[in-house]
Amino acid sequence: MRPVILAIESSCDETSASVIRNGKVLNNIIASQAVHQKYGGVVPELASRAHQQNIVAVVDAALEDADVTKTALDAIAFTRGPGLMGALLVGVSFAKGLAMGLKIPLIEVNHMQAHVLAHFIDEPRPSFPFLCLTVSGGHTQIVLVKDYLDMEVIGQTQDDAVGEAFDKAAKILGLPYPGGPLIDKYAQQGNPRAYKFSETVMPGLDFSFSGIKTAFLYFLRDKKKDNPAFVEENLNDICASLQHHLVSMLLTRVEQACAQTGIRQVAIAGGVSANQGLRQRLQSLGEQRGWEVFIPAFQYCTDNAGMIAMAAHYKYQRGLFAPLNVAPLARMPLSA
Repeated sequence: MRPVILAIESSCDETSASVIRNGKVLNNIIASQAVHQKYGGVVPELASRAHQQNIVAVVDAALEDADVTKTALDAIAFTRGPGLMGALLVGVSFAKGLAMGLKIPLIEVNHMQAHVLAHFIDEPRPSFPFLCLTVSGGHTQIVLVKDYLDMEVIGQTQDDAVGEAFDKAAKILGLPYPGGPLIDKYAQQGNPRAYKFSETVMPGLDFSFSGIKTAFLYFLRDKKKDNPAFVEENLNDICASLQHHLVSMLLTRVEQACAQTGIRQVAIAGGVSANQGLRQRLQSLGEQRGWEVFIPAFQYCTDNAGMIAMAAHYKYQRGLFAPLNVAPLARMPLSA
């Protein structure tokens, strides 16, 4: 049955490959990069080197797991952007070489579009139009999804992404990288209303997270002056309070977007959509407001090739193929 597409994801620090047949994602192979942990964040040069080391093995594993040979492929899909230029270049170059060798089409995929389209991998699937809050280390957007390939950003961060705010706060707390999931873990045991932090309020549906990061830094500085062990003694409450504020900032804008558009189907996507606090509060808010809420499986929250494969499936259906001289884009608008 056709089409059979191999998808490759290499936008940041995870090398991933997936095979999709006739719109069904058969697997989602991911190789993570532990090398960045000791540096407290992703080192672009190390990321690109790790992609070079991992990509052949990851692609071979995806093909073997799907019981698909290279000659059975109908197209090669890849993440064109946004992402780290060196990391993207590895995936783009590999995909181009494979497509040229097999004489089959290339499909370029927008990484952020793919996060949204992860909702069409498994049931339940949203219907159009719906709103999607895409939240990650590099992006925070409210997307009006009109069709599989027709999306409009109606609100976005004007400075830092919410995922970056989580990770920066974790670093300030002395937590290892990646710190966002650890804040989520400790928050489950803490009091979300123990502490308050000032926030920057933006007009319309936009976000700003730089202010709360600064407020958090000064809050800890002042508390530790009086009690050097303040963080260790109050870690759960600190994490719970910070997470409560960040999630509230997100969901306040989602509520406004629903009110403005009249749309009652709400989805979340991106790495921060794995956050338990966000997932639980969105579910609760959806029940209160009468929304239909869509939350992706954990494996499709972080960067993965399964979502790239799903996006490629819809582009293949419409004959949207990339030229062989296509180049990666570190910055790529959602509409591209």
